[in-house]
Amino acid sequence: MGTLGRAVYTLGHLIRRSGQAVDRLGSLFQGSHFIEEHVSRHRTLMDLLDKSPVVDKDSFIAPSASVIGDVQVGQGSSIWYGSVLRGDVNSICVGSGTNIQDNSLVHVAKTNISGKVLPTIIGDNVTIGHSAVVHGCTIEDEAFVGMGAILLDGVVVEKHAMVAAGSLVRQNTRIPSGEVWAGNPAKFLRKLTDEEIAFIVQSATNYVNLAKVHAAENVKSFDEIEFERMLRKKFARRDEEYDSMLGVVRETPPELVLPDNILPADNKSQKPFP
Repeated sequence: MGTLGRAVYTLGHLIRRSGQAVDRLGSLFQGSHFIEEHVSRHRTLMDLLDKSPVVDKDSFIAPSASVIGDVQVGQGSSIWYGSVLRGDVNSICVGSGTNIQDNSLVHVAKTNISGKVLPTIIGDNVTIGHSAVVHGCTIEDEAFVGMGAILLDGVVVEKHAMVAAGSLVRQNTRIPSGEVWAGNPAKFLRKLTDEEIAFIVQSATNYVNLAKVHAAENVKSFDEIEFERMLRKKFARRDEEYDSMLGVVRETPPELVLPDNILPADNKSQKPFP
């Protein structure tokens, strides 16, 4: 670096330090409303070599998720906070209406002991629970993978099949439709009931709707967030019985109303999300 280069570098350093000082001063003026913003090199969608993620415009990719390389994500699908889909040595395909929940890992295999080329293929309306690991697998439509489950190379989970939470499914295992497998190593446990199969489908629908709420929240401006905070504080101690005695009618602002389609009324008594 020559003399001119050093001078330009020093000038840039001083400008950046000045900007940081102005930011700290502005934060002091904001007081309790201050929201610290960290500069991060994290990229939610990242190209790798000549491969770029292809993500449907109606899907939700959480800000802290990572979708890398040869990955396709279909309409209405959601990749939640902290999850990683790494399509580097092979491809990952995620269908429509599928949810891959927080801190899950989806990867692929170029080859394994048996010499197979193993992309990861995840169908439509699939639920993959928090912190699951899916490696070089095929998961068919409307299947369910529980929290913390690990699926090794070559596993096939058929439609309407369920892998129980915390299970380890060994290489090249096929889990037939309508069955629950559990354990380490995972083995057949029992048949799914009709109610459980319906729950798998409903779980995917619930997450499609929930993702819309998170997507909307993530694009709100600071002013919108502050306005909603003020409204929640104002309505926090609302007493409907006391209001009715006084003949007072208070309408809840639409900004504070959670959409009905997040969890349909006839399903509120069912099992919680995985």
